[in-house]
Amino acid sequence: MNRPLRSLAAAALILAPLPALAHPGHMEGAGLLAGLLHPLSGMDHLLAMLMVGLWAGLQGGRARLALPAAFLATMLAGFGLGAAGLAMPGMETGILASVVVLVALAVLAVPLPLWAATGIVALAGLLHGQAHGVEGLAQPGFVLGVLAVSAGLMGLGLAVATVLRRIGLGTGLRRARAA
Repeated sequence: MNRPLRSLAAAALILAPLPALAHPGHMEGAGLLAGLLHPLSGMDHLLAMLMVGLWAGLQGGRARLALPAAFLATMLAGFGLGAAGLAMPGMETGILASVVVLVALAVLAVPLPLWAATGIVALAGLLHGQAHGVEGLAQPGFVLGVLAVSAGLMGLGLAVATVLRRIGLGTGLRRARAA
């Protein structure tokens, strides 16, 4: 097995048991440790962060930095808005829809203008952050942990995109979508 595939397999094995943390009782409190574990505790978090990174990497150029930065910045803003009691109606449905959209955009490698891609990712980040703020999880340690691991997951998505491009599948996804 070549090195990039071994790395991806190792990452998958490391992340495999983490959804068990999504069950009640594993994440008491809202400190740094809870924040570090939270993005790894459910498929919605994992998929959103990985897909932002993957899509950004497949878009290439300025999107590689702009999309993850937009998600993280608006997620931070969402934490603040939620903590202030400003909840968007249908927030949980919006989070689910954002994950579905991000998965579709990344898997199909949909090319969009940077402003449109950034807007989509920013809205998703806002929804994810706001949900946590409304739940009372906007303590500094928790927020720092969530942001750090979210950035790491997006970095993993970028790395996967790099591997896909190197083995010739980055553009293959676009061709498959067109067929």
